[in-house]
Amino acid sequence: MAQRALIVIDVQNDFCPGGALAVADGDAILPLVNRMIAQADHVVLTQDWHPAGHSSFASSHAGRAPFETVAMAYGDQTLWPDHCIQGTDGAAFHPALDWTKAELLVRKGFRPAIDSYSAFYENDHATPTGLAGYLRERGITELTLCGLATDYCVAYSALDAVRQGFSVTVAMDACRAIDLGGSLGAMTQRMREAGVRLA
Repeated sequence: MAQRALIVIDVQNDFCPGGALAVADGDAILPLVNRMIAQADHVVLTQDWHPAGHSSFASSHAGRAPFETVAMAYGDQTLWPDHCIQGTDGAAFHPALDWTKAELLVRKGFRPAIDSYSAFYENDHATPTGLAGYLRERGITELTLCGLATDYCVAYSALDAVRQGFSVTVAMDACRAIDLGGSLGAMTQRMREAGVRLA
């Protein structure tokens, strides 16, 4: 069991009902996530942590609206409503999340010019967060992921974890999706094809 870790992705106020980028029923996962945390030997949390005026915000691009796509130096980028701005209540963990057991907190998306969905890499797929090295040094080989949102930060984290050689399970009941333009189906298929276990 000591080789297993639970990674809880972005259970923050802005991704829950009433938040700036709310995922439908995002807060409904909290009882299950809290049970998973209580049962896990090792827990890692991620936190979206954007500076104001981040390049992924639609408000940073004149004439652009949220959920449009623009070309960035690192590839296509979906534009989002301003969300999870550093130090705001929206960026805070949901108050019902029992997060105190976490051994590590990985903040992502803090570089102004690049977004970061994955817990392992920025969206250029080249700039690491350091999480893979941390897990390897701890002797952790098996990961279970849960959180928000299934088709973005959870899925990209799962795909990168597999590429880094970890055995990966996504607890689908403990996730909720944005499902933008069919993104849930597409990313579920990508995870399956990559060898992620969907439980």
